[in-house]
Amino acid sequence: MKEQLKNTLERLLAQTELTVSEEQIDQLVTLVTLLDKWNKAFNLTSVRDPQNMIGRHMVDSLVVSPYLQGQRFIDVGTGPGLPGLPLAIVNPDKQFVLLDSLGKRIRFIRMVIHQLGLTNVIAVQSRVENYVPEQKFDAVLSRAFASLDDMVSWCAHLPGPDGQFLALKGQYPEQELQSLPAHLALDRVYPLSVPEQDGDRHLVVIKLAR
Repeated sequence: MKEQLKNTLERLLAQTELTVSEEQIDQLVTLVTLLDKWNKAFNLTSVRDPQNMIGRHMVDSLVVSPYLQGQRFIDVGTGPGLPGLPLAIVNPDKQFVLLDSLGKRIRFIRMVIHQLGLTNVIAVQSRVENYVPEQKFDAVLSRAFASLDDMVSWCAHLPGPDGQFLALKGQYPEQELQSLPAHLALDRVYPLSVPEQDGDRHLVVIKLAR
């Protein structure tokens, strides 16, 4: 199965401008096999077919990589480590905290960190509003948060003075952007291209208003 998954990943990556090493491709494929294995017991994702996990989870996460500015990132409501784990694999020089309130998800992430030998990832079990980091973050990432409003209010204590909120969204979130609080400003909305996936994808970048 691994060889088929690797072929799918390489085919999809070839349709992007991402540069991913052979070792990183192997780590991403191993991540998918672990997600598939543990999903049966822990119900970590509604995507059941590992071939589909490659595009809908791995590549969908990786297309955010070119927009990461800085060194310290937190992935809030990370679920089974998405987008944090794929991004950490292809950005070994950056540090990632993966935060989720569900113990089974954090146990899965810690097992993956151990299996893949990742030294740039910490998994934390906590509700986001209760988590107090020792050091602020360059960006707060979210892939499946309820709304921009919830994200920026619950995570307001996490970014540093020049920090950003990076929200992965489907359709352009017109209404959500209209209700941003006054101390925040929309920086950019980047349309994301995820090869062979249906539906729109956007990356919303929000900064502190100056």
